[in-house]
Amino acid sequence: MSIQQRRERERAHRHQLIVKVARELAESEGWDAVTTRRLAERIEYSQPVLYSHFAGKDAIVGAVALEGFEELAGALHRARSAAAGPAEALEAVAGAYADFAQANPALYDAMFTLASDLRFGGPDAPDALKAAFGELLGVFAPLADGRDAETLTEVGWSALHGLVTLTRGGRLREDHRDQRLALLVGQLLAAPEGVRQ
Repeated sequence: MSIQQRRERERAHRHQLIVKVARELAESEGWDAVTTRRLAERIEYSQPVLYSHFAGKDAIVGAVALEGFEELAGALHRARSAAAGPAEALEAVAGAYADFAQANPALYDAMFTLASDLRFGGPDAPDALKAAFGELLGVFAPLADGRDAETLTEVGWSALHGLVTLTRGGRLREDHRDQRLALLVGQLLAAPEGVRQ
């Protein structure tokens, strides 16, 4: 192995270590506890080393969010692939999405709430974001029935995200989560009259 290859491998390892420690710290103490100073102390590198990998906290949050989107895409794919048909796939994916958000609160915040330098919704969006959206699109496209599949996906995702966010924030009755998801799935499965393109 050349010196250059070794340096690149060490740099990639440090990069991943920073992301891992930031995520662990956020899960245990919240994102306010994630500072470059605390990260530098935890990983035993200087702050300038952190800044050689990330421009600041927003970039670290973005790196954590990318991991989250990869994990979310995997969870949605498993749920969708195991379903017998389109209706079952929507139900399974809605449940998997809500479970993911509940099991990973700090990660979900990094993905959707906190400032990051990630670009959404365009051709230059990172592959992990496209993969997660692609899994949702894979569920909604068979249900489009003349409607624009991407728009239906955006609306369905927005509704699902809204339910998850309001539940996580204590604004909705937590013990009615499954009933809300079932109602949402039922509404999304119904192709409304007159909504044809």
